[in-house]
Amino acid sequence: MKAIVTTDFGGPDVLQLADVPAPVPGPGEVLIDVVAAGLNRADVQQRRGYYPPPEGASPILGLEVSGRIAGFGPNVARPFSKGDKVVALLTGGGYAAQVAVPAEQVLRIPDGVDVVTAAALPEVAATVYSNLFMTAQLQPGETVLIHGGTGGIGAMAVQLAKAMGARVAATASTDEKVGTLTGYLGADIAINYNEADFVEELRRQTGGHGADVILDVVGAKYLQRNVDALAMYGRLVIIGLQGGATAELDLGTLLSKRAAIIGTTLRGRPVSEKGAIMDAVREHVWPLLTSGAIHTVVDKTFPLAQAAEAHRYFDSGAHVGKILLLV
Repeated sequence: MKAIVTTDFGGPDVLQLADVPAPVPGPGEVLIDVVAAGLNRADVQQRRGYYPPPEGASPILGLEVSGRIAGFGPNVARPFSKGDKVVALLTGGGYAAQVAVPAEQVLRIPDGVDVVTAAALPEVAATVYSNLFMTAQLQPGETVLIHGGTGGIGAMAVQLAKAMGARVAATASTDEKVGTLTGYLGADIAINYNEADFVEELRRQTGGHGADVILDVVGAKYLQRNVDALAMYGRLVIIGLQGGATAELDLGTLLSKRAAIIGTTLRGRPVSEKGAIMDAVREHVWPLLTSGAIHTVVDKTFPLAQAAEAHRYFDSGAHVGKILLLV
């Protein structure tokens, strides 16, 4: 089958289209003919050599796909049929014509979403729902701050938090993206972090309250400022390290607020945990997509053979929402 392989670590040009052995589904796995694959920052970090796949995972990039079920391994307990239109959360292998994945990590595409656009959903929906609601226990009426609000995860997080009744604040890098946050995605507060201090601006616009929950993809660079921005009993959930992995923290501020810092990843979790997350996504997120309360945000699509160009566009930071590869 055709797949994108990495010839080395480095820039987008290390991504090349090649022929590789097709996957064979093992026990409990389904085989999917891929229609589209989502591009995520984790793919970029793996390409650069900073995020190796977990032991036993495919070295091929790609953590989410949409497509049609093509076959089954033994002992698949979930009621799928050949030809079902599905999305899948992967540990790797998405930039390819086929993937084999545990059935627990596969969902039928929600009504009203086409099979191509659906590729933008599984990774971001699972990441956002598991972190904001299953981990941070975000409640209606609370204020949540989402960093990188116009990225793939951010665009889903803003919409989902708003749909669940939270007051949503988000950061972005330009005035144009700030306008997208409020005018298109529905954020209540949007802050250009290149023009204003997000801690001071958030306090000003919340009457000094701050954020009950912060969803952070930056890491070390924002650690102290995030804690400063938390409300009493606030929860900071760190899901990315774009700004580094090591930082100093004034623990006095954390203690005085009775706040919590939580670090999570999705990729390395066991199948049982991913299955539980996907079940929750089907129950709580899919109906919002079908009703139109939230929507997928796809910026651009590229043919699979142009994966290097897609990564180059991602690296530019110009995108809003998701970038997809069409297989």
